[in-house]
Amino acid sequence: MTNERKIACLVVDDEPPALEVLKKYIAAVATLEVAATANNAIEALNILQTRPIDLIFLDIQMPQLLGTDLIRTLKTPPRVIFTTAHRKFAIEGYELDAVDYLLKPISFERFLKAVNKVLGATQPATPTVTTPSPSTPTDSFIHLRADRKTIPVALDDILYVESLRDYIRVVTRNKTIVTKQSISSLEESLPREAFIRIHRSYIVALAKVESYTAELVEIGRQQLPISRLYRLDVEKILQRRL
Repeated sequence: MTNERKIACLVVDDEPPALEVLKKYIAAVATLEVAATANNAIEALNILQTRPIDLIFLDIQMPQLLGTDLIRTLKTPPRVIFTTAHRKFAIEGYELDAVDYLLKPISFERFLKAVNKVLGATQPATPTVTTPSPSTPTDSFIHLRADRKTIPVALDDILYVESLRDYIRVVTRNKTIVTKQSISSLEESLPREAFIRIHRSYIVALAKVESYTAELVEIGRQQLPISRLYRLDVEKILQRRL
């Protein structure tokens, strides 16, 4: 890599919202460019075999082949910044000499810190546009597709989100919206300081939780289950907030 050309980036993620966030972040830094994107590791491997890539932003947990396994198949991999929603992959990522490990949802500030490790202290990354929002299309809204329309939903109005297989149900103070999207992809678009996953089928707004036990949280008249997988983290966070 030289200072005379931009750093060619490959962005790999099977969740479109996460892919779009990283594309916007890269576009905001003058020294970076999106050379290609891929929805899975197999597609990324084909790209790496056909064009020069300097830096990969690589999701770890993807179908068919994990991002970490993709790196193991490469004799001379480009520099890698792993991106994932799961802390459990951190150690494995660093064992593969990754530049950094970004936990979703990724803030722009944290993104820049990782990029500066690639550029070095003498060439810090400088945004060329207004800093993008770290987690949502605007500071206080998400946008959902329903009934062939795009509906802006204020984050402050959301009570909880329920997974319905390939769909999600977003329950707000005044209405309920059903849209075709995975609960995990929506989770990446929500600020972690305001929302928490309590079950593989439920995300709740922390400010709307009125009471809780080890097994459930109460929001208005609704009692939502806390699964064993999330119980310890949920209790720690709720104890600090309530």
